[in-house]
Amino acid sequence: MKKLALHWQIIIGMVLGIIVGLILIMGGWGQFSNDWIKPFGTIFINALKLVAVPLVLFSLIKGITSLSDVSQLSSMGSRTVGIYLFTTVVAVFMGLLLVNITQPGKAFTEETRMEFSQKFAETTGDKTQQARQVKDKGPLQPLIDVVPGNVFQSFTDNKNMLQVIFFAILFGVAIVMVKSPVTEPVKQLFDGLNEIIIQIVHIIMIFAPYGVFALLTSLLVDIAGDDPQKATELLGVLGQYAFTVTLGLTLMIFVFYPILLMVTTKYNYKKFFQGIFPAQMMAFSTSSSAATLPVTMDCVENNLGVSNQTASFVLPLGATVNMDGTSLYQGVAAVFIAQAYGLDLSIGQQLGIVITATLASIGAAAVPGAGIIMLVIVLEQAKIPVEGIALILAPDRILDMMRTVVNITGDSSVCVMVEKALAKKNGTGKLDGESAEAA
Repeated sequence: MKKLALHWQIIIGMVLGIIVGLILIMGGWGQFSNDWIKPFGTIFINALKLVAVPLVLFSLIKGITSLSDVSQLSSMGSRTVGIYLFTTVVAVFMGLLLVNITQPGKAFTEETRMEFSQKFAETTGDKTQQARQVKDKGPLQPLIDVVPGNVFQSFTDNKNMLQVIFFAILFGVAIVMVKSPVTEPVKQLFDGLNEIIIQIVHIIMIFAPYGVFALLTSLLVDIAGDDPQKATELLGVLGQYAFTVTLGLTLMIFVFYPILLMVTTKYNYKKFFQGIFPAQMMAFSTSSSAATLPVTMDCVENNLGVSNQTASFVLPLGATVNMDGTSLYQGVAAVFIAQAYGLDLSIGQQLGIVITATLASIGAAAVPGAGIIMLVIVLEQAKIPVEGIALILAPDRILDMMRTVVNITGDSSVCVMVEKALAKKNGTGKLDGESAEAA
């Protein structure tokens, strides 16, 4: 008998979590949930935290060392990474703009948000104290904090993820710059470590249906107590949150990328969309940019007319460093959770989310569930209660499928842009899908 796909298992876990949660609420069995169900949700969250630092470290070093030399990094590499960073920043800003307009987290009643704040009053108090400390320091203190005095100490705390990312970039670039056979074993070591940590992510995601079930059940019980009306309130607010994320992802695919391609390449977006549609469907079904990569390369080369040299460099790099859909979702999710806890984030704090989400996306593994792990990084860096992830895990699998479609669409768009730039530089003509006036 064929095993049920993981995303269906997670959806089943979500539905069962809602059903069991409602049964426990109506039966007044909240203590049973706290004693026998909630701990499994806590274990799942801890497992996600467990792999955050090594996942970012190994994935980022592997992505940088995939460049053959510094000259490649300065030509095609710098152009590719520059565009990737630009699209990622736009995605995060779009997510923050939408979530500040729709404010789905504030759809909770004031009473519910006060309950959230009280449950994590210590976390909120720490956040306020840290904010005061930052205010008392100089304007360049955040820049100072990025550079660790002891990198091994940075590895011990997920709150220091920017320091880990800084070290990973420095380490990866140094490996590329050292032109010696002795660095090959180091590259192979990190390639192997990256494969191992991705396998660990796969193992953790096997238990995702149980984690989602436990988290959603306990969340409903914690919020509603003995009042089923509060459970209904939670589900309604989650619907608003999911709508905000979906709207942002839709705007990326049907507004931002078409404009970007038209302005930079004059490429016909209808032809572009038709060309990568098989890869988009593969991305939707697998929720993995890595698993979709062979199909994406085939579509970009054979349907969009991009050379193998460009596609083989830009697309694998994009699967590691370009996560537009994931970054947009992280911006929305972080502010949504903050709103749910009654935390008002300043412009500076939201800019911090932009920076952290952008850099964290560079180290995101192209596998299902990696977005949640990266969100842990963003939340801890912004001092938002990580426990709030329980609020968004229920619809996450479906949203993960959608944001992976955005991720590979962004990779393909940048690939076409880089190919156009190289074609123009080398005088080799126009791309197949380019309009006549661009020739």
